[in-house]
Amino acid sequence: MKSIIKYFPNLTSEQKQKFALLSELYQFSNDKVNVISRNDIQHLYIRHVLHSLSIARIIDFKPKTKVLDVGTGGGFPGIPLAILFPETEFMLIDSTAKKIKVVESVIKSLGLNNATAKQIRSNELKQKYDFVTGRAIANFPKFVASVKHNIKIQSFNSLQNGILYLKGGSFTDEIKNFKKNITIFQIKDFFEEDFFETKKIIHYKIR
Repeated sequence: MKSIIKYFPNLTSEQKQKFALLSELYQFSNDKVNVISRNDIQHLYIRHVLHSLSIARIIDFKPKTKVLDVGTGGGFPGIPLAILFPETEFMLIDSTAKKIKVVESVIKSLGLNNATAKQIRSNELKQKYDFVTGRAIANFPKFVASVKHNIKIQSFNSLQNGILYLKGGSFTDEIKNFKKNITIFQIKDFFEEDFFETKKIIHYKIR
């Protein structure tokens, strides 16, 4: 939790309370459904919450922005971003029912009125959003192909509408056909923890 306050010192008291609750909620859920690896649960705030919030270092979502979080798993990056941006609408989807049940429980416990969870695949979803987020759930070309139809063309944020993809390691081959449409941000430029040394955000603009 200290890491969140460190990098986001202007949180409201309500936001601080919600971030603080995440540890208890995920510890409880993880004992029943393993949505976060046993090794990672003790590093929840760095490896999951702060990693999710790195997106806020490249964009400050305007009110009424709509974000689709695909393959959300335990609710990342959707839930931390929904806490940080209460006037942005988040739809968190995953194909695994037990994961969505955890996400729904966390959303309800936090009282997040701007977040909804649903068990569905992106290619079955007809609605369109300003941004689609994901955390290394597939190789990049496959991810783009599966969610491109979900992105609105018209933009009104500082970044053009598109994909905000969290990924680590080397992925040069994966992005070679998208270079005209992507910008890569180094998360180590935002956060000093060693975990972020190789972590990046790929912004793929839809047009």
